[in-house]
Amino acid sequence: MLKDSEEPKAPAASDATGQAAAVGGQKPAFLTVFPSIMLPMFLAVVDQTIVATALPAIAAALGNVARASWIVVSYLIASTVAAPIYGRLGDAFGRRKLMYVALVVFIAASILCAVAQTIEQLTLARILQGLGGGGLMTLSQALIGEAIPPRERARYQGYLAAIAVCANSFGPIAGGALTEHFGWRSIFLVNVPIGLIAVGLTFRLPSRTVDRLPWKADPMGLILFTVFVTAVLLALEQTQHIELAALPLAGGLFVAGIIALVLLVRTEQRVPTPLIPVGLLKQPAIWHSDAMAAFHGASLVSLITFVPVYLEVVRGMSPSAVGVLLVPLTIGIGTGSLITGRLVSRTGLTMVFPIYGLVLVTATQVILAFWAGSLGVTALAILMLFDGLFFGTVMGVVQVTVQSAAGPRRLGEAAASVQFSRSIGAGFGTAIVATVLFAALSLRNPDAARAFASMVQHGHGLGSTITAEQRTAIQADIADAFRAAFLTIAAFTTAGFFLALTNPLRKI
Repeated sequence: MLKDSEEPKAPAASDATGQAAAVGGQKPAFLTVFPSIMLPMFLAVVDQTIVATALPAIAAALGNVARASWIVVSYLIASTVAAPIYGRLGDAFGRRKLMYVALVVFIAASILCAVAQTIEQLTLARILQGLGGGGLMTLSQALIGEAIPPRERARYQGYLAAIAVCANSFGPIAGGALTEHFGWRSIFLVNVPIGLIAVGLTFRLPSRTVDRLPWKADPMGLILFTVFVTAVLLALEQTQHIELAALPLAGGLFVAGIIALVLLVRTEQRVPTPLIPVGLLKQPAIWHSDAMAAFHGASLVSLITFVPVYLEVVRGMSPSAVGVLLVPLTIGIGTGSLITGRLVSRTGLTMVFPIYGLVLVTATQVILAFWAGSLGVTALAILMLFDGLFFGTVMGVVQVTVQSAAGPRRLGEAAASVQFSRSIGAGFGTAIVATVLFAALSLRNPDAARAFASMVQHGHGLGSTITAEQRTAIQADIADAFRAAFLTIAAFTTAGFFLALTNPLRKI
């Protein structure tokens, strides 16, 4: 096991020592470690997306269609809040023990979701499920750092990234199939047997005896952090409605979130065992990496969100054709993550891969901005494949860098900081791109903006009540507005590039 130490001043040197001190100098068996970590991660990620295709059936069965979005947002808020809690408790009491807790909470919440009789009951159960799911994601990442020597972590992080991508893609497909054949409640009940298998596999993880960080409850930190996350994510959800009427509420929530954040930082600097490791986040290698994760989440989630809208509205493609066209992106991300993980394990180099990867991602966004209309379907598929490959160079490197800089005693806090940063970045990114897109469209053609907003909110096309000439004009205006959207995504990836370029930890 890695030799415990305080927060390292020279992360690279500390990691080199830790690698040499790995148990017996041998790598853990792949079939012992990976399935035990992979299945909880898969469960947590797939439940973020499996509900999407079942929402119409849930709304029809339980009523309150206007509140159907609560089912998705509640899980996102709860899992984001849970990430640092499990990270801190895992560092204090043992990450494997906390994995059992997270799995039990997740399984119990899944049963409660399945038996819910109202939207409100289902929302409460989803909050509980998110509290379990956030722990599954954070602890899976931290357990890799605990069980795997530093140089080998990159390879396993690549595997986990591939699993996460597959889970994201598999979720809507599985949700639709289960809802159609067995009813919407089955999308929650299926978690029970899979979760029990995950509990059994967790027993196979190697047990490590290490010094644990002291822990003392930080209730004020938890309250302020929950207020911050809830206010910000709800504000971001409001901004994506693309309605002027939603702006005052969104603005008020943003202000509440900012006030909670300021108070949180001041509080966490005074308590002996803070929930949010402000001291850890001051390390250049860690805050650079966490900021990279935020911009990566902003750019990738925005791309996945708005490319289908562009293809359906501007190119007139069917939803099924759009789904097929996004498959190369999914394949590329998984492949890029695997290749990057192996290269980091062999060379020990870290930031060189996202540096070049983000340059190329930025180039693809510029191509989409200025020449997407002239690209054929095959060319778009190839561009999506390369986009995925280059996006895949980032997250594994970020996790390895943060864990190496944090040291073996603070792996949970390190993994949680990455998970939290990416979630908040994804929320902010999609909201900013939506705002830019709608603003550009409103300035150019208010009628086109109203048609676009109606399509986004209600999920239908431009409609049959307009003439062919009007349809062509609106599509042209929307295409021009998407240029600004793709350039905004390029700005996110450019920011990520500079953060990678200036990260002081370049080798492990």
